[in-house]
Amino acid sequence: MTLPTPEAVAALSEQLAPLPAAARVARALDLLPGSHVLSSAFGAQSAVMLHLVTQQAPKIPVIVVDTGYLFPETYQFIETLTEKLKLNLHVYSAKLTPARQEALNGRLWEQGVDGLDRYNAVRKLEPMQRGLREHGARTWFTGLRRAQSSTRAHIGAVALQGSFLKVHPLFDWSDRDIGVYMKRHGLPYHPLWDQGYVSIGDWHTTRPLHEAGSAEATRFHGLKRECGLHTSLAV
Repeated sequence: MTLPTPEAVAALSEQLAPLPAAARVARALDLLPGSHVLSSAFGAQSAVMLHLVTQQAPKIPVIVVDTGYLFPETYQFIETLTEKLKLNLHVYSAKLTPARQEALNGRLWEQGVDGLDRYNAVRKLEPMQRGLREHGARTWFTGLRRAQSSTRAHIGAVALQGSFLKVHPLFDWSDRDIGVYMKRHGLPYHPLWDQGYVSIGDWHTTRPLHEAGSAEATRFHGLKRECGLHTSLAV
């Protein structure tokens, strides 16, 4: 498979950027190579991206990584949105069970940045790589937005990560834009949103905003912001 040049990716991103989000999805589905997949962490505002894409591609595989340490409310939210939006859901988990990993390696999330990196590699990156590979993914839709963190402040409509073209239809949306869309389409926030959780991952490395002090510090004890799925993962 021949990968597009950086110049070609930049041109694609510039072509999609001026369009409304729904039109970005439509153009990407038409122009970019399949198979197409959509990933979701089923976080605080994930319903927007799931709704936006599946309105135009109802059967698109929706990949979620189950680390084994999600909040109970997240598991319930996955079921709620899967039923409400009729998602073609595919769940991937690490080959090592949580109990076995803790017995062999301890609580990696309590072992600093190196421990977090090892944890994420086993429980998040490998399952996602497997999911993308099994679906033959070439174009990967995600809900990343510039407003979410400093690490995402410069993303565009399209990017190349490894062998995947990644599409970010919401890249320039504000929190207000998200709220307006959710209200217009009757979409639910994650159940923990009302308790001050603005970014939601595993229960052991996620804190509500009022405890963390800033949105970027709500994850991974404030030691880092990204788990690697959108930075280092490549197939």
